[in-house]
This record gives sequence, structure tokens and C-alpha cells, in this order.
Amino acid sequence: MFEIKRSPWVLHYDGSSCNGCDIEVLACLTPVYDAERFGIINTGDPMQADILLITGGINSQNAPVVKQLYDQMPRPKVVCAIGVCACTGGIFKDCYNILGGADTVIPVDIYVPGCAARPQAIIDGIVKAVDLFEKRLEKHKEWVRIHGEVHDDPVDENETREVKTEETKTETTTKSETAAKTANSAAMSKSNKKGKKSRRKK
Repeated sequence: MFEIKRSPWVLHYDGSSCNGCDIEVLACLTPVYDAERFGIINTGDPMQADILLITGGINSQNAPVVKQLYDQMPRPKVVCAIGVCACTGGIFKDCYNILGGADTVIPVDIYVPGCAARPQAIIDGIVKAVDLFEKRLEKHKEWVRIHGEVHDDPVDENETREVKTEETKTETTTKSETAAKTANSAAMSKSNKKGKKSRRKK
């Protein structure tokens, strides 16, 4: 029996661009280019989104907003930076209030350069994002199947679990060493007491 796959939902956010890339992103969603034929649906709710399309650079005002949008998206998720401004800051990177590209605040998976980015390049980035999302979704399903609960990204969770395991090993080793030292000191104190008693008898 075949498995029915769901369509990834796409959230578009404009950082501080000149709106050139935003127009191209909207053009991709129109029937002219019809990016929805690749199985995506546009949404305005970050809690329902799977792929984040971000345009424009990051400044001091929108940095917490971008971080909040990223945190509100459920795992697994994919971030796609559209345009040179979202990739590196572009022509605005030397401005006093520009921090840089989107990767200065959140992790970015796919970069689509261009000023403005062409619809063909944006669609190519969306296709790669959908493919990456499906791979992460399979890992996420496997994680839920094994552990029986919904958690963070499987890769991050494995890394955290490995760190915890190492910490547990260190704690266990420390406890065993402490117990051995305590046992040795107790044995030595007993032998010292016996030695004193034998000397008194003599």
C-alpha cells in the first residue's frame, strides 16, 4: 500500500529588502510559473509552515522577529535564503544597521543568489528545499517510531543524547572512583585499627 505524502507549507518573510526578490517570489506562486505544481502551499502561519523563504538582509529590528518565526516553525523545517541580501547582506551589508545575511540569526540550508533572484532560480531552490524537507521528515518519522514521542530534530537530539551519554559516563566513572577510594580508605583504617590493637596486646 502506497504512502500518501503531504504538501510542504511555505512561509515567506521579507527582512529589509528592496522588494525586488519579494516580487519574484510572488511571481513564482502565480499561474505563470506555478511553483505549487511541485507540491507546496503558501501560508502565513509559522506554526503550520515547513519551509521558510526569507528575503532581504537582517538588521537589528527584524533579527528577533526572524528568530521567533524560526522557533515557531515545527520540526523538521528548512530555511531557504532568497537573493543576495538574504545570503550575505548584499549591497546593504556595509550599512550601520545591517547585521548580514539570514544565517547570522538562524541556520540556512539553501542559498539562492541573485539581485533580484530570477523565478527559475527561486523555483530550483524550492525544489531542493522540498527534497531536503522530505529527507528530514523521513528521519523525523523514524525517530518518532523508535522513541514513541515527538521531539526535536533527530540529528540534534542524537548529538544531545551523545553528550548526555558522555556526561553520564563521566559521572559514573567519578562515582566508581569515589567508591573505590572510600573502600580503600575504609580498608586502610580497619587495618590501622587492627595494628593498634595488636600492639596494645603485646
